[in-house]
Amino acid sequence: MASDRSNDQKRIVVVGGGIAGLAAAHRLREKCQAERLSYAVLLLEANSRPGGVIGTTYRDGFILESGPDTLFTDKPWAVDLIKRLGLGDRLIGTSGVHRRTFVALGGTLHPLPEGFSLLAPTRFRPFVQSELLTWRGKARMALDLILPRGQPGSDESLASFVRRRLGAEALERLAQPMIGGIYSADPERLSLQATFPQLLQMEAQHRSLILGLRRRRLSVPGKGHAPADSGPRYSLFATLDNGLQTLVDALVQQLPAGTVRLGCPVAGIARKKECWTIRLKDGADIEADGVILAVPAFQAAALTHDLDDDLAMELEAIPYASSVTINLAYRREAIPHPLDGFGFVVPACEGRTIIACSFSSVKFANRAPAGYALLRAFAGGALQPEPFEWDDERLLTAVRHDLEDLLGIESAPLWSQLIRHPRSMPQYHVGHLARLATLEHRLCRWPTLKLAGNAYRGVGIPDGVRSGEAAADALLAGLTSAQRDTYGGATLAEPARTCAEGDSLL
Repeated sequence: MASDRSNDQKRIVVVGGGIAGLAAAHRLREKCQAERLSYAVLLLEANSRPGGVIGTTYRDGFILESGPDTLFTDKPWAVDLIKRLGLGDRLIGTSGVHRRTFVALGGTLHPLPEGFSLLAPTRFRPFVQSELLTWRGKARMALDLILPRGQPGSDESLASFVRRRLGAEALERLAQPMIGGIYSADPERLSLQATFPQLLQMEAQHRSLILGLRRRRLSVPGKGHAPADSGPRYSLFATLDNGLQTLVDALVQQLPAGTVRLGCPVAGIARKKECWTIRLKDGADIEADGVILAVPAFQAAALTHDLDDDLAMELEAIPYASSVTINLAYRREAIPHPLDGFGFVVPACEGRTIIACSFSSVKFANRAPAGYALLRAFAGGALQPEPFEWDDERLLTAVRHDLEDLLGIESAPLWSQLIRHPRSMPQYHVGHLARLATLEHRLCRWPTLKLAGNAYRGVGIPDGVRSGEAAADALLAGLTSAQRDTYGGATLAEPARTCAEGDSLL
């Protein structure tokens, strides 16, 4: 089929309608209006709905999130976008009570000690009194106070860092399950530089991780002697009052009619003279002046294979893990546990099906009607991929067994919702930043081709927004500058603000 673009029409095509693609399209529209640029924007999404893993449904007064349910406000990009969309008054924070996390160990939920931040304690008495670690494990963690700094060098795994600073027990019982709630990753392979650079910076500045975290807490006005959250900094977590689908819907609504094409899979892209050709699977061709690929890295690899085999190989080398979200509705009296926290994580050594469970109706307001409770369990990930392959009945039975052991729930849920996310979580393995540098070099050949999404510099919603907006800015700069080659791959080269607490499962 021939191209659908007239000779004088300028167009930018965004491939992928997840949060990164939607943010990119919205940013392009904003900047074209502000700078009076004449580019039309077209977003192509293979699925029948936009939003990617973000999705909110409603049932019997419950608000159900199929993917992430949280924004980390210390990363400003999502909140800034929400405010520009006119949704600022719809933002809500977490509940002011029960701001703590449990760890499942030996069939019991142990609360993280008050003041436990990232991977280490900032308050000593709650840590000493905790039953989560053995005395041997606590003593080994305390050695962090006197151990010398590590030698700067090549990238190391998170497991290697935690083991040398805090010990093997801290890795097994704390770091692995907490990281599993963010990256669904194997800490033995997870790149410290790509995911937790602040830990390296803290070690370099303070020598001791515990001292660095404690000094950070004491430096915050009014927080030095106040009760602290247990686990993630829940005071920085937020969502939208009616669910995160509200953000997706607002982005689509503010784009001109016809901008978003659903059910429109792309087969590949090609460069012909000064123009890009986007080949659709239905045989049609679309011409464009610039392209943003806001799809998973393995899909970007398939689309660019014929264009640049070296680029495609680097993209294909980024591994992914799959996950499952299981929403379960109960009458509150059916759950013997007091639910006096926001949820729990499960170390892989426990051998359970679920890797975490969020008490959604405790964490955020109005997630369940009065007298009811909503739980969100998670399975899969890099360390425990097998449950993702189970059929729904087997998986739900195993999840219910774990919830009976850990929360005392003997009755069946009123109903459940199971959502699978195949190859949804990119794995930032050791050497990830070096791979990004190689991708940057490859992209210099294609100044009007940009990449966006969670495969590169952050897996949370704010990171996705930032990635899409940065790709849009760099593409427009490249299209409107006489020195286009200067901008090749700029969206990957710019350092990102990483943070361990972004979009945790809890």
